[in-house]
Amino acid sequence: MIRLLTGVAALVVPASVAAQDAATSPTNDDVLDEVIVCRARTTQERLEIVVNGAGALPLTSADAVQSTSLIENLSPGLGARVENRLRDEAGIVQFRRSDGRTANPTSQGVTLRGLGGNASSRALVTLDGIPQADPFGGWVAWTGYDAINLRGVTVTRGGGSGADGPGALAGTIALHSDLTHGGTASLAYGSRDSWDASASVGGELGGGEVAVDGRYSRGDGFIPIADGQRGRVDRAAPYEQGGLGVRMRFDAGESSRIEASVRGFADRRDRGTDFTTSRVDGIDASLRFVHDPYRANQLFALAYVQLRDFESGFASVAANRNSVTPALFQRVPATGLGARIEFRPLIGRANPLRIGADWRRTTGRTEEDFFFAGTIPGRHRTAGGDSDTVGAFAEWTSGYRDYGLVWTVSGRVDRWWLGEGYRLERNIAGPVITDLRFAARQGWEASGRAGAQWTKDALSLRGSVYRGWRLPTLNELYRPFRVGAEVTTANEMLKPERLWGGELGVDWKRDDTKLSATLFVNHLTNAIANVTLAPNLNQRQNLDAIDTKGIEISAEQRIDFLTLRASYALTDATVDASRAASALDGRRPAQIAKHGGSVSLRGNATGPLGGFATLRYIGKQNEDDLGLLVLGDAWTFDAGLSWRLADAISIEARGENLFNELVPAAISSAGIVERATPRTLWIGARVSF
Repeated sequence: MIRLLTGVAALVVPASVAAQDAATSPTNDDVLDEVIVCRARTTQERLEIVVNGAGALPLTSADAVQSTSLIENLSPGLGARVENRLRDEAGIVQFRRSDGRTANPTSQGVTLRGLGGNASSRALVTLDGIPQADPFGGWVAWTGYDAINLRGVTVTRGGGSGADGPGALAGTIALHSDLTHGGTASLAYGSRDSWDASASVGGELGGGEVAVDGRYSRGDGFIPIADGQRGRVDRAAPYEQGGLGVRMRFDAGESSRIEASVRGFADRRDRGTDFTTSRVDGIDASLRFVHDPYRANQLFALAYVQLRDFESGFASVAANRNSVTPALFQRVPATGLGARIEFRPLIGRANPLRIGADWRRTTGRTEEDFFFAGTIPGRHRTAGGDSDTVGAFAEWTSGYRDYGLVWTVSGRVDRWWLGEGYRLERNIAGPVITDLRFAARQGWEASGRAGAQWTKDALSLRGSVYRGWRLPTLNELYRPFRVGAEVTTANEMLKPERLWGGELGVDWKRDDTKLSATLFVNHLTNAIANVTLAPNLNQRQNLDAIDTKGIEISAEQRIDFLTLRASYALTDATVDASRAASALDGRRPAQIAKHGGSVSLRGNATGPLGGFATLRYIGKQNEDDLGLLVLGDAWTFDAGLSWRLADAISIEARGENLFNELVPAAISSAGIVERATPRTLWIGARVSF
């Protein structure tokens, strides 16, 4: 109760200040200035259009001091997936190379700049400002965004942006939705009897707007195990996924609006053997108030709830892969609650100051059956807990992104609590084996960022330093797990991760040409990793540090009706470890490649023909912390072509991994390789009305 009251108090104080707002009508000079400002903003790589339509206050220039990119053209359907589009940006690393159709849902964390080695996300993923990490495990349910009309994704590399909330160690991946006007629908058929259907419809309702988005996809799937290593137990891994979302926006007075959204999704997938079916169900709801008059005090308030219910089976496969038995069945119900308020006072003729507070609470537990005799479990385990974080932030930004000097300074202070955790293990037909209670803990953390960008004609120079932190997830703290013969124990005494970092960058933009290069360095202390203690025995521990440094390069050239874009990241990451983890000292973190890049060509003409082609490269990386198991490098090539038959009708064809490259996604201690998506072809149609 004390934590709840603290969170409410932190949110109410800025609201009482904002209540003194007495905005006046703009003069003719103000209106003229507003037109000029709007014209300038349309040149900022379309960022304002994407962000401001997603239920947020106007975009500031603060992120100009760090490497930032925008991903657009995210039309749903025809097999397209947002997690695969993120792979077009070099330096974005997902824990597994598989996508949301075949990967285990608990392995879908995401990070940036080599801060890896853990399936929990070290990048903060948000949807319209709401944190998206699973409340229990910290992974991301990418299939939950299939039924959302996404306008774009902004990727800010580097931590310390206190206004985004805690958890942005490696950076922020912000998804921005859009209200549909009119209607669109698509239907596609693909390899292995796959279907993908999506629809969005929206329009005016009373004094506001409403939009409904939905998507359904299914497929027979492919056999995950690489050819030549399969046995009788290996089969195709089918999937079936769908979601529905409703978003409403209503006027609430001059320059004010209320927005409400609710979405639900269901995900069923299989890992390619018996006893490996997984299920993820989720419901999210949010309510927000936006007051954004021009040249007046501005206010934003948000409250949200996230419900997750995850089930998964795990199997034990014989060495010859000719027999399989159940090893574990897991169910994880979890809840996330949160609220946020932000106030931007009018100072002079602008709103350079952002002050606010936020609160997030997570609760969850894992219910597991294991020690099977045949198909009957012998033991049951329950483990879980709760956490709260209350934070306050302030940010001052001065200047305009496209010319002159922009500088920003921000700071954030968080108070965190871990409630009493627990782990109970018992024989299903007998006595209790383990009954543990873990003492509650609490602490303070600070984060912040300072940086500047200077622009002269086509040239921009920028630099920033930052500090961020991340609280261990409930999964990392309390849940042990087993993969085959490998046992990993939990660690209720894990400390928060802390990061110091900095970067220097240069951008050059003239007419249809854009070039960018960024040098970065990061020092992550208390990095959480699975540390090998003995053969087949690991434990989650805080490493001394993970140090990363590298360079990110991107280039974009618009050529008449085509846009050519290339990106490359070189990341040198090493572990600094001692004591029980000393064997890891100087090694590369697991699941982090030194090299990665992509080259893409996309049509941008208004004629009847359109298309894209993307070549991606991912370098070799270690599967385990000791570097004994190596995942080889891989090239993949995706392409698509569209033909508009009429103003409202088009047909499309696209292919994933067209050269059918073997992309190793995992490798076991026995050398069994699991692959990511093989060649997949799609043909479909899209209509608008």
